[in-house]
Amino acid sequence: MKVLVTGGAGFIGSHIVDQLIARGDQVAIVDNISTGKETQIHPQASFYKMDLTSPGLLEVLEREKPEAVIHQAAQIHVNTSVLDPVFDANVNILGTIRLLEASRQTGVKKVVYASSAAVYGDPQYLPIDEQHPVQPLSGYGISKYTPEHYLSVYHHLYGLEYTILRYANVYGLRQDPRGEGGVISIFIDKVINDQPLTIFGDGEQTRDYIYVEDVAKANLAATAAGEGEVLNIGTGVSTSLNEVVRLFNDISGKENAVQYGPERSGDIKHSYFNNEKACSVLNWKPAVSFTEGLRKTYEYYCHEYRKMDK
Repeated sequence: MKVLVTGGAGFIGSHIVDQLIARGDQVAIVDNISTGKETQIHPQASFYKMDLTSPGLLEVLEREKPEAVIHQAAQIHVNTSVLDPVFDANVNILGTIRLLEASRQTGVKKVVYASSAAVYGDPQYLPIDEQHPVQPLSGYGISKYTPEHYLSVYHHLYGLEYTILRYANVYGLRQDPRGEGGVISIFIDKVINDQPLTIFGDGEQTRDYIYVEDVAKANLAATAAGEGEVLNIGTGVSTSLNEVVRLFNDISGKENAVQYGPERSGDIKHSYFNNEKACSVLNWKPAVSFTEGLRKTYEYYCHEYRKMDK
């Protein structure tokens, strides 16, 4: 299969590209390298340094003629969506529309779209399933949800197939603690540098942490399954920040200092997914436990930091 991956030089996208090429697919990447890295581009993939909002996007799809598009590129920061909602909407909404237009004009059969747990807002019940009400609490949540409607419309009008994957908290190798970093990569950076870990609130807030390679596998499965579906991609396991700290202490072999601060207004206390539908529809399940994934990620960053010190 010929697949185009937007954001294919980024944290999640680069893992998807690696797995596609290992599967034997031909892959093209579109990435503006705003958060991605050229060092993460697979040497066997075609690469186009380009923004989603560029008029040249159509030319890339005309040249590559992909059968499927896996759409990972996005503005990913909640704070940015609050401070600059026009930029957030331009990338996440208008950029996706431009991609869908190019896809329909060049005969793309399927789009796999990376959405987010942020579309649900403050959970009304747990675990969150796909029937949970959608009530975003930020511009980011809105800008990730809006393209879901466009995908449905493009299917209705033009027959473009799609699968929507709503991600839980993704962590793992290549996540930049100083750029797109989630709490896991930020904590690892602090642990390696012997700096205190900062927790806002009592540390009992919980999240669903899923390893990046498992997320990539779900994307590959979705290229051939789940037409018209919205699927939660998580582990179905709830883990508190205090438990994350305890695991870091075990893995690093040191007692990491923790600084507790006041709760941040707007933060969600508890969130984790029901992933049964994704497991059934995609014939997929997360294979890496949180302890194993955390250990792999910590060891990876220890190795990377040692290389930087040389």
